[in-house]
Amino acid sequence: MSVVDEYASGWPSARLRPHVAFYSGYRQRGIAPGLHRGLPSPHLTLIFTMDEPLIVDAHPDPRQRAGSYDALIGGLHLGPAIIRHEGRQSGVQVALRPLGCRALLGVPAGELSSLDVPASAVLDAALIAEIRERLSAAGSWPERFAVVDGALCRRMGTREVVRPEVAYAWKRLVTGHVSVTAVAAEVGWSGRHLTDRFRAEVGLRPKEAARVARFDRARRALRPGTRFADLASGFGFFDQSHLVREFHALAGCAPSEWLADEFGFVQAMAGAAAHHERYD
Repeated sequence: MSVVDEYASGWPSARLRPHVAFYSGYRQRGIAPGLHRGLPSPHLTLIFTMDEPLIVDAHPDPRQRAGSYDALIGGLHLGPAIIRHEGRQSGVQVALRPLGCRALLGVPAGELSSLDVPASAVLDAALIAEIRERLSAAGSWPERFAVVDGALCRRMGTREVVRPEVAYAWKRLVTGHVSVTAVAAEVGWSGRHLTDRFRAEVGLRPKEAARVARFDRARRALRPGTRFADLASGFGFFDQSHLVREFHALAGCAPSEWLADEFGFVQAMAGAAAHHERYD
């Protein structure tokens, strides 16, 4: 059997960019079975498989049982998901912006906080089946991304919009170093009210969202030979020890262990790093 090991990435159409950050495609055949950590990020994860189901051995919420999914939606979370494959896997992953969740799925991202659920919980089963069938028939990654893009565009409708105070707070907190107290003052809310409304909409508290965004930027910049002290100073951690503690807390392992386990994935996706820096 010939080995297939493909990763690809792409942008959403202009209409969807307020709601979708980027697309990722993956297709492997004939590789060694293994595990992959699905790490905390500032985006919800929507996955449509093309062939084999997605097998999740452990969810961010340990109370959830292991499961198998043809299509999955995962909310924002503070711990890793453990995904297993037997040497074969393929699909398209959509990085959904939390503030776009209402427009595309009809529910706030807060309702999916720390959960991995079948995509049929928020999307029509017939639509999911159509997307998966068309993904399998498509001949290239741009065609596959266009399939998902078109389907999500058709999903968009007139729905309740996110409060502008929450949208402002999200952008401020995940793109810069600013305190929750300062942001609350800027929008004219108390810190407690901002935290409550933010968590209900996004699924994380403001401080947690800022923490996850910082971690996500740092781990995407991690490469073989990177000095952890330089990475820590470059991404707003107090010191190298702080960076390592955050990796243990959010990834379940040290940064060196994550890099060793995910080296192939990191190499494959390095060219798409610019996609992952856009949180607005």
